Amino acid sequence: MSRVKVYSTATCPICEKTKALLTKWGVGYDELRVDMDQVALKEMLKISNNARTVPQITIDGDHIGGFSELTELHMDGELDELIADS
Repeated sequence: MSRVKVYSTATCPICEKTKALLTKWGVGYDELRVDMDQVALKEMLKISNNARTVPQITIDGDHIGGFSELTELHMDGELDELIADS
């Protein structure tokens, strides 16, 4: 199981962009399709304070936000630190 989870849907272009960037950066992730999995949807709503937009991303169970927050973490060098921490 990956430390990074991406909550997404099939019709979300930003979700596709998020997954492509994580792959490009060499960050493994698990995708949870909230349009097909009610348990994943409930989990996403709980960890994201009822956010209704996708993608929603967690690292080690901590909610970091969506695509914008992910790219900010990467640009600030903080994503590498979060991924490196064990």
